[in-house]
Amino acid sequence: MTQTYVIDQLISAKSIAARIETLSREIQTTFKGTDKLIVVGLLRGSFVFIADLVRELDMNVEVDFLETSSYGDSMVSSREVRILKDLRGEIEGQDVLVVEDIVDTGHTLSHVLQLLRSRNPRKLETIALLDKPTRRETDIRATWTGFEIPDEFVVGYGIDYAQRNRNLPYIGCVRFTDTPAED
Repeated sequence: MTQTYVIDQLISAKSIAARIETLSREIQTTFKGTDKLIVVGLLRGSFVFIADLVRELDMNVEVDFLETSSYGDSMVSSREVRILKDLRGEIEGQDVLVVEDIVDTGHTLSHVLQLLRSRNPRKLETIALLDKPTRRETDIRATWTGFEIPDEFVVGYGIDYAQRNRNLPYIGCVRFTDTPAED
């Protein structure tokens, strides 16, 4: 027997687009009057979300990225957050929105916020496309959340499993199946 997986759609591309439109209006209200909003995407999983989100924001936006790692190729967080790529620009005195793909245990977002707060932004808010509150191990919550999801391993819309399935236009649950070995 070999183990393969299938992906069951959980959140459609249409639902994601509609939610991003709503979230962008809320973000614009919160940051109304700002000269520039620095949108910090947490790579790699947030790249599709951040692209769609900033296109919906009718304001001056600068985009920067942090690359973090706590999963590697595993389906379970190591809880050790590493910064693989830091911001290029300065955020001191600036309005900053951190964009995360999914808040699971909360360790990554907690670590990133601690790091960014030490750089003295004027305002620091967060948005996560997905939230798994049943998995939370830290006292952290994003300012805005796209969708609350059950404790399932998900892929698509930028989120991967072992660097695969990022290109799916929807969010899907990974389900493993056993298949007979070929003779």
